[in-house]
Amino acid sequence: MKPSLQTLEQVVRNRRTTTNERRQLNQLIADNMFVTSPYLTKANFENLHASDIQLLYELYDENYFCGLLQSSLDTKLVSFRLSKRMTRAGGKTTRWTDPRRRRPARYEIAVATTLLYHSFQEPEGLVTVTGFQCENRLEALMRVMEHELVHLVELLIWSDSSCAVRRFQDIARRLFGHTHHQHELLTPSDTAVKEYGIRPGSRVRFDSQGRSREGIVNRITKRATVLVIDPQGQPYSDGHKYTKFYIPLRMLEAVE
Repeated sequence: MKPSLQTLEQVVRNRRTTTNERRQLNQLIADNMFVTSPYLTKANFENLHASDIQLLYELYDENYFCGLLQSSLDTKLVSFRLSKRMTRAGGKTTRWTDPRRRRPARYEIAVATTLLYHSFQEPEGLVTVTGFQCENRLEALMRVMEHELVHLVELLIWSDSSCAVRRFQDIARRLFGHTHHQHELLTPSDTAVKEYGIRPGSRVRFDSQGRSREGIVNRITKRATVLVIDPQGQPYSDGHKYTKFYIPLRMLEAVE
């Protein structure tokens, strides 16, 4: 094992970042992305290039891994790709080996652009990645990259990696503060269905100003927009009048 890879293993096994440290490092990385990338001009970017993924890799290596990834892995042996085909996973890290062991292993990090571009299209749109609520595409991309870097590190050091295994989860938690270890991009609507069984069109019950009310979920962003029949409310195309309520998902109860 290369000396740099041995040192990387020590960093990965022992380093623990605080919330404040992560916040500062992530802001530094984001600022450098805007300064260096010719494609990223805003947090909700509309154009992304494979070179941006490589730049993000280099910035994370410098700030979290002391440059040891690049010292351990020749630049010719790692590539970066944008994928339009991945529809749930935010990214994927792949390792290829030569069965005859005549050539070193090669690695690729792919990022799902379709998911990124389809997210954050509404002003109040939020997406949850690795347990963090992300307010824009760059934040989501960074969380995905952190997840994939843990895969890459494990593949380099131990030749295998699984986010279902305790080792992966421990590294992701200590370095990046991840509390969830799947790399899906969950929209508020996804979360509502997955955790509460609620979706647009669901009938729900909630308490408001000391009264129990029932209504229909019309929209889900940070909160659910619930329409409650009210003779004094706003008329809708179905012939009824409704008053809108904006209710946190945790306060809603699905009505059968």
